[in-house]
Amino acid sequence: MPKRVLMGVVISDKQDKTVVVRVERRFTHPLLKKTVRRTKKYHAHDQNNACKVGDQVRIEEHRPISKLKRWIVVEGGKTAGK
Repeated sequence: MPKRVLMGVVISDKQDKTVVVRVERRFTHPLLKKTVRRTKKYHAHDQNNACKVGDQVRIEEHRPISKLKRWIVVEGGKTAGK
């Protein structure tokens, strides 16, 4: 089974080797037929502490690393903001 990959924005990098990523999804409301935005936060493993707040990152599903971390940063960090 392929691993899920999500795009999001880093909203916190205060923890060591961990970033909190906000992922936004858009969908049409079934009754109102209006585009709705929903966000969800994911804790992701950032081995080199390369990601900073505001960076666009790509995270991938991974085996459990800790109580909250089930994702790792695949792309992003220093070059993502540029």
